[in-house]
Amino acid sequence: MATRSPQSITQLLERWSEGDEKALDQLMPLVYDELHRLAGAYLRRERGYQTLQPTALVNEAYLKLVRQRTIRWQNRAQFFGVAAQLMRRILVDHARANDAAKRGGDRVNVSLKNIGAFGTEPTADVLSLHNVLNWLAEIDPDQSRIVELRFFGGLTIEETAEVMQVSHSTVEREWKIAKAWLKRELTKTQKDC
Repeated sequence: MATRSPQSITQLLERWSEGDEKALDQLMPLVYDELHRLAGAYLRRERGYQTLQPTALVNEAYLKLVRQRTIRWQNRAQFFGVAAQLMRRILVDHARANDAAKRGGDRVNVSLKNIGAFGTEPTADVLSLHNVLNWLAEIDPDQSRIVELRFFGGLTIEETAEVMQVSHSTVEREWKIAKAWLKRELTKTQKDC
């Protein structure tokens, strides 16, 4: 029976990449709790949006993950990085559907308090955050990816550095710059509304 160690998860990911479906069956129980924890933490930061529960978010992400046939899985951090991207897309799609259903009313708010140093503005809607992150991706794709991995994926500085194949100090520096930029842009966006 496999353990929860990063090495065993990496081995299962490699076997899954090679087409071993049994490896996927062994992998999901090992990563499900972590995915659920990340989804729960993210959704707790939301305000006024109760239609999507952590289990539903994880299940949607899981369905998308198992369809990823072209990815050559390298390690646990890469897996959770991809999961972060998928969760972001799912949340944005849900926010857009909710926004469209209400014709522009009651946007989905997410708390930025726990992300650290975003400032005194406690919330931003997920669509604004998504749009600002897309804009950041045009300016600096690495900073955008760092925010996505840290905020949506809940990865540590070390795990983010591993996924991006850069140094710990590079991630720390770019993370600080990206947070300051996002704070400024989200503050502008909120004032314009």
